[in-house]
Amino acid sequence: MRFMQRIYIMAVSFLPYCLILSFFSAISITQASSGMIGVNYGRIANNLPPPENVVNLLKSQGINRIKIYDTDKNVLTALAHSRIKVVVCLPNELLSRTASDQSFADKWVRRNIRKHFPATEIEAIAVGNEVFVDPKNTTPYLVPAMKNIHTSLVKYNLDKSIKISSPIALSALANSYPPSSGSFKPDLVEPVIKPMLDLLRKTSSYLMVNAYPFFAYSGNADKISLDYALFRDNVGTLDPGNGLRYNSLFDAQLDAVYAAMSAVGFNDVKVMVTETGWPSAGDVNEIGASEANAAAYNGGLVKRVLNGNGTPLRRNEPLNVFLFSLFNENQKPGPTSERNYGLFYPNERRVYAVPFPATTSTPVNRTSEQAPVAHEGESWCVSNGDAAKEKLQAALDYACGEGGADCRPIQPGATCYNPKSLEAHASFAFNSYYQKNARRVGTCYFGGTAHVVTQHPRYGKCKFPTEH
Repeated sequence: MRFMQRIYIMAVSFLPYCLILSFFSAISITQASSGMIGVNYGRIANNLPPPENVVNLLKSQGINRIKIYDTDKNVLTALAHSRIKVVVCLPNELLSRTASDQSFADKWVRRNIRKHFPATEIEAIAVGNEVFVDPKNTTPYLVPAMKNIHTSLVKYNLDKSIKISSPIALSALANSYPPSSGSFKPDLVEPVIKPMLDLLRKTSSYLMVNAYPFFAYSGNADKISLDYALFRDNVGTLDPGNGLRYNSLFDAQLDAVYAAMSAVGFNDVKVMVTETGWPSAGDVNEIGASEANAAAYNGGLVKRVLNGNGTPLRRNEPLNVFLFSLFNENQKPGPTSERNYGLFYPNERRVYAVPFPATTSTPVNRTSEQAPVAHEGESWCVSNGDAAKEKLQAALDYACGEGGADCRPIQPGATCYNPKSLEAHASFAFNSYYQKNARRVGTCYFGGTAHVVTQHPRYGKCKFPTEH
């Protein structure tokens, strides 16, 4: 349903244009634990690999959380004993019956949840998806359906392990710029927003939100900086309402949701971003849809999440995010972009590189058929300037120790000892490890403290090798 958000013009789209001047670092990652990255596993295609292959792909990338849009038994069976957590969905077309018939809700939970749990680690149920923009007007059934599903979970002693929520699109907001003025559409507040947030509070759950900076940028590219949308260096924009500076459109959108919840008395409910992404291709009028931009957005977001940064308004709350989507889906309706959000092609080859957590330890031995894809062309691995010193030092110690990097050049008196900085030394060690492992995708991560660059890094007179 994501393409339906296009018919809405969000106020957040009219952010001031941001020039590339400097990088703003508002949040100390030492104040928050690492966030969570998952991936949506959509299947509107006729050429996808079997679920068993998908599970192996997820494991190879270190992806341990996924979200699906149904409760397909083949998928849930393939996930059994994989240690991959999954969010499942009760489709919109079942909301009416679930809301009106507790016995139907019981049967659905019994057949689709209890049958697979705990072998398959179902952690949440998304009751519907973007219900407020469903053309079949299923909004009145949402909260009653959520309550009945929760009642069923209680009946089967599953409520302590499995949360319930429902993903909303940003079109549920009446205002979103500046973020401090965030508010829900008035016609939704009393009938559904407040009752839903009250249920989430009572069940210690979280609001699921689908956020796509791409739509805001594509519709207002003359007003919004691409760097601001892609987590790249920019001067940012100051919110006059709360005095906070924003350096990413994603942050602004998310804090608008937080502000909207606070405005109706629910500032204690947490948020999970259940969909976000950027298309690698699009129609002529879909400005910004490209492989390079998709890699920049998803790569920047992953590194940001895993470094533990919250938003300016919720500094100490780690981000929990599901990227959209695992595969390009060739049967999705709508514009070209809809079929090009995938991180992987159906043949399991990467569309572009994203720094998933698979490389925090030494790569395991693989057969030639299983070997990770290498970055093409010359590339180097360097440290992230915004990484916490403690994490950076730990990663450096690993690279020079168990990782087997050649760290002799950064010892006192050696050729790359100067400049004597943690960032420079870590960059040299990370690159040594990366080159030693043939520049394979995933070998430049180090707990989110490193990233790949395609321009030769310069630290004093030190020369970084391009191969071992």
